[in-house]
Amino acid sequence: MNKRQLGTTGPRSSELGLGMMGMSALYGAADDAESIATVHAALDAGVTLLDTGDFYGMGDNELLLREAVRGRSREDFLISVKFGAQRAPDGSWLGYDARPSAVKTWLSYSLRRLGTDYIDVYRPARLDPNVPIEDTVGAIKEMIDAGYVRHVGLSEVGADTIRRAHAVHPVADLQIEYSLFSRGIEAEILPTVRELGIGITAYGVLSRGLLSGHWSAARPTDPTDFRAHSPRFQGESLDRNLDLVEALRKVAEDKGATVAQLAIAWVAAQDELIVPLVGARRRERLTEALGALDVQLTPADLAAIEAAVPAGAASGDRYAAAQMAMLDSEK
Repeated sequence: MNKRQLGTTGPRSSELGLGMMGMSALYGAADDAESIATVHAALDAGVTLLDTGDFYGMGDNELLLREAVRGRSREDFLISVKFGAQRAPDGSWLGYDARPSAVKTWLSYSLRRLGTDYIDVYRPARLDPNVPIEDTVGAIKEMIDAGYVRHVGLSEVGADTIRRAHAVHPVADLQIEYSLFSRGIEAEILPTVRELGIGITAYGVLSRGLLSGHWSAARPTDPTDFRAHSPRFQGESLDRNLDLVEALRKVAEDKGATVAQLAIAWVAAQDELIVPLVGARRRERLTEALGALDVQLTPADLAAIEAAVPAGAASGDRYAAAQMAMLDSEK
């Protein structure tokens, strides 16, 4: 959601969202108790956007979120849910299903797991190549009319798809990767959402930990961790990317900030429509991320950041080749 919809006249930390994926899937083992404590800390700090997906841990993430918000007023936070990704029992990816009947089925399961009467932002996780986006958004619109959904969202789609979806029903928010290492939205997608007044929830703002300032080439990686297979975390690409992080660290130190805080602040500074989504799994990482809200970047700061990490400088694709081929935003 954009910052106006998030209600930034309230706590400033509503300018950040909490991405919960890593609490259940793709980043190795997680501690449920610590994850719930992190959600509590985020809500207590004024974070209002909680992002999940029905395929994160095959529903476990939604159940975790249900437990984490137990006893809280439903009107005090927003829930964003991605749907449509299909996975086998071994965790492999099978494709996407965004047919109208599937939209309503996925939604039914999510409402039950989350223990809520409605979802604030409902969005297909990726474009289903077999289903016109008009059909998918039309089904979400029906669910909005029925009171089960508040807003249409999209995820990882290109400018043409955004326009087609928006013509069926106003799109409130686009979730897409955006960071100093991933700037592909700047040429066409960002101008499109600005024109249409659509918010951006930027995920991957720390490039899955590369831009956190805490990663090292010697760090062991759990085989179940996505990063064990990510091109940016392999061999010479990793070395090149960590060199960029060290250049950014010098800028951060001059600013009195951490690398992570500077990277998050840079994303937030690119447009008022953008809300950075932080994937903190532990309270100390959340606390560090919230500190980015106190980092005010001047034109000189932005120029120094750009010099340290120029556009296109990151080495390696953000996903493996098969996944890159599925991304509408890359077409």
